[in-house]
Amino acid sequence: MLSELPDGQIREGVRHVEVTEDQAGARLDNFLTRLLAGVPRSRVFRIVRRGEVRVNGKRASPETRLQAGDKVRVPPLHRPAAEAPPGVARVPGTLIETVRDAIIIETERLIVVNKPAGIAVHGGSGVSFGIIEALRAARPDETLELVHRLDRDTSGCLLVARKPSALRVLHAMMRDGLVEKGYLALVKGQWDLGRKRVDVPLNTETRRGGERTVRVQAGGKSAVSIFTPVQFFRNRASLVEVELKTGRTHQIRVHAAHVGHPVAGDERYGDPDFNARMREQGLRRMFLHSHRISFDWPQGGDFSASAPLPADLAAVIDALGESTSLRGSRRRR
Repeated sequence: MLSELPDGQIREGVRHVEVTEDQAGARLDNFLTRLLAGVPRSRVFRIVRRGEVRVNGKRASPETRLQAGDKVRVPPLHRPAAEAPPGVARVPGTLIETVRDAIIIETERLIVVNKPAGIAVHGGSGVSFGIIEALRAARPDETLELVHRLDRDTSGCLLVARKPSALRVLHAMMRDGLVEKGYLALVKGQWDLGRKRVDVPLNTETRRGGERTVRVQAGGKSAVSIFTPVQFFRNRASLVEVELKTGRTHQIRVHAAHVGHPVAGDERYGDPDFNARMREQGLRRMFLHSHRISFDWPQGGDFSASAPLPADLAAVIDALGESTSLRGSRRRR
């Protein structure tokens, strides 16, 4: 029930929502984000952590997996009348078109988006809209959920489930390490470690200045990345492929910095001098791109998707190659 307050806000009363079969398996935070379209994700997390949201009468964490028939208590919320009821028209048309154009594969169960850099995967933390909100706006009759996440500055393959059953299967496969995800990253210096498995635990709960900062810490969450060199630019930089065996926040960036080869353009974990040199080569954002993803469905059939290096990153590689060649030709003279 909605009622308008004197200050122009809308007050929504307590709601008790029963989880349907189609929604079973969804995480509580994703369930609420979809239910409370237009409410910032940070606010959703806050009401859950305060215990204002209850599942079957009990407190629950944002990661709680819901089952069909669960009763979810949603607390009263105040928000500006302009935001209620929330509607798909609030998502800018230009963003909807950008995301539509970025779809590279669509099947009965999945959508693969070649995510552009600079667009968040979902709203929250000062961002009103992301990839998932734009897709939902474009397809209001579908139940769409993010299968995984990419940092805002990371481009490339992003999986979106079109069915709750597909979401549950893929989350289980990811937990079991059955989904192959490959990234391309430009890192500092000449990578002289060969094919390197980095098995270093990460603490993903640290906050610094209100922002999440991940750090290597004994007793942290298990995190495994495999780095393979692809191309060298003398001792200036190296292009590497990174295969993720786990999917921790900022995992590639922290692991790369840990072994002495931070990712180019990484303002949080990177090397400022190296970043400045890469800006001279035309780099305007973090050089990290999700270029391939593949797995085998448990019921049979394989799935794979790939996204080529985007033009802005390819131009940096070309610039580095040209500068290396020029230095080599001068030496030969």
